[in-house]
Amino acid sequence: MTPRVVIAAPGSGSGKTTVATGLMAAFTEAGLRVSAHKVGPDYIDPGYHALATGRPGRNLDAWMCGPDRVAPLFRHGAAGADLAVVEGVMGLFDGASGMGETASTAHVAKLLRAPVVLVVDASAQSRSIAALVHGFASWDTGVRLAGVILNKVGSPRHESLLREALDGGGVPVLGALPREDGPVRTPSRHLGLVPVAERRAEALESVRAMAERVRRGVDLSAVLAVARAAPAAGGPVWCPAEAVAGAEREWDPAAPGVPSQDPPGRAPVVAVASGAAFTFGYAEHPELLEAAGARVVTFDPLRDEALPTDAEALVIGGGFPEVYAPELAANEPLRRAVAAFDGPVVAECAGLLYLCRSLDGARMCGVLPAEARMTRRLTLGYREAVALTDNPLAPAGGRVRGHEFHRTVVEPGAGEAPAWGFTHPERRAEGFVRGRVHASYLHVHWAGAPGVPRRLVAGCRQRAAARVRNGAS
Repeated sequence: MTPRVVIAAPGSGSGKTTVATGLMAAFTEAGLRVSAHKVGPDYIDPGYHALATGRPGRNLDAWMCGPDRVAPLFRHGAAGADLAVVEGVMGLFDGASGMGETASTAHVAKLLRAPVVLVVDASAQSRSIAALVHGFASWDTGVRLAGVILNKVGSPRHESLLREALDGGGVPVLGALPREDGPVRTPSRHLGLVPVAERRAEALESVRAMAERVRRGVDLSAVLAVARAAPAAGGPVWCPAEAVAGAEREWDPAAPGVPSQDPPGRAPVVAVASGAAFTFGYAEHPELLEAAGARVVTFDPLRDEALPTDAEALVIGGGFPEVYAPELAANEPLRRAVAAFDGPVVAECAGLLYLCRSLDGARMCGVLPAEARMTRRLTLGYREAVALTDNPLAPAGGRVRGHEFHRTVVEPGAGEAPAWGFTHPERRAEGFVRGRVHASYLHVHWAGAPGVPRRLVAGCRQRAAARVRNGAS
């Protein structure tokens, strides 16, 4: 397995994103091929990771994809790399609520047999840091804590006190980042950092600043030695084609009469929303769609006035449509095109909002008889769900695991069929199925449910075959 290191912290806000992204950029600038990974369902940090490395940022989620897929997905993403840097989530041992270590950074580190470097906010402590690091090093002997990076160090004297406290404790100090450097400019909003697609030039400068800070304060040779000391770990490599081919073991996504091959000379076109308003997506999704036989194209609802030519299905994922509601409303030609589209439509979270009649009073596509608005309440967490009716993603009874993360609510009209019945952690119905449309707040990682892309593309093939039959008659 590729040399690898996990960047973790005692809790959120300790600086692990700055350190992880800075390491990725610094090693890339030094000529290494670096593979970037993020623990958990985060969509935004991988965009900064991609800027730092020039490779797709990829997620490792033991809840949505299952523990057995974590290492194979890692091997797939890290193929050809000299080094892999994995950014953790929350605190090192914080996992899915009520499920112990599941989906925590520690859990993923164990699955990868990867050493961990702990980033510690040292701003309000000196000798006590030794107790903190000792606790993290000894809490779970299955996790190898290979080093610590001190963040927000107040002065050279403060750094000396910290290093003296940690000396002889068995966890080496691999770097110290001073507090007086001033913050790297990475603006945030209600769901985290502002995505790269909304500030690409400024984001690139932020990544460069992170790299420079890490170069000055971290012993890169020592971090690289830690990564290269990770034990050899062979095993299967995740393959999109094999995942799609084996998806029938989950459920049979092909309705009777669906051809096993595309019509001659043509792969179904799946159009995926992109641009500043729709930035959330997993790197494996287009790979799975292509493995299922589709041709993936993108469109920007902020700029494009027509859908891609010959689109057979639309995928409208997550993002920040609430930030761009006036601009989305102003693109009336595309809103009308989406409303008139007669193929399968899959909408997740932001896509759900875009299909409503309105969002905070701004007109949207009107596909769904519902109104959406921002609130102060954050809905967040892993969900287990079952499809309540046949739809473009799953047959009735199909089960998936996903994640909710939003501050909006949707107030539906009467008579709409719900998309999912949540079974964990609470029971409730969610989302909409309206004929060809599946719209929901639930984000699903398709690597954990490869029947989803297989069924979606099969539906496109079915429609194409029906057109051929009707044309022939």
